[in-house]
Amino acid sequence: MFFNREVFGYSLQEQLNFEHNLRKSIVEVALNLSKSRLVFETFRDSWCNEVYWKRTAEGGFLLKNGVRPSMAIKDIFINGPKYGTECATAIVIIYYGALLNIFPEELFNRVFSKIYLMDWQNLDANLGITTIRDVVNYLPGDCRYFKNPDVDQNTPEWQGENVIDLGNGTYYGHGLGIRTAEGFIEALNRHRKEGAQISAFLTYSANRLNFKHLGNIYYNFAASSQVQNHRTAWGIL
Repeated sequence: MFFNREVFGYSLQEQLNFEHNLRKSIVEVALNLSKSRLVFETFRDSWCNEVYWKRTAEGGFLLKNGVRPSMAIKDIFINGPKYGTECATAIVIIYYGALLNIFPEELFNRVFSKIYLMDWQNLDANLGITTIRDVVNYLPGDCRYFKNPDVDQNTPEWQGENVIDLGNGTYYGHGLGIRTAEGFIEALNRHRKEGAQISAFLTYSANRLNFKHLGNIYYNFAASSQVQNHRTAWGIL
């Protein structure tokens, strides 16, 4: 689903607070994933820790039956070298990790009981990821995209890079690390076809979670269980 204009409206102060906290968590978890030694790999050659995940024929990671989702997500940060995947999947991993920092573990496991990690495919509907075009105000925690239109066809994995906006003029992208916009453009330009005329560039769009929907899930659970301002401590932050 695509939208061309931004509207920031909150019916409750709690919704604004939740989005602020989740955006902060996205940035923190992106920084931690950058230190996890998660390996950059194409789907063709991807791998995962088979204690928690089943690698599918397409190269994605499917949560195994009987495994707690929270434990499987934690393991990616703890045992990064046991995983190899590409940049879009890394963004989704960051989203789940950020939510695990906000949601009580019981709630996380209930809401995200079936996780499949493979770029933007088969995403859990509760994430509500939306691509917004022609963004006016970019915010920390936004997922941005660097496009490389003249990519070398021998290295199609460098046709672009999904990144998390860290809010200080830098971005994190799996495979290239933490860089400025100029740093990502320079890196992608090294993977252009011979005679390329078009530079890589940062697009005017952003992927965002459905913060209001996720906030409603959180606060409904908090009200029913009398848990307020809960933040799980699972060792990433």
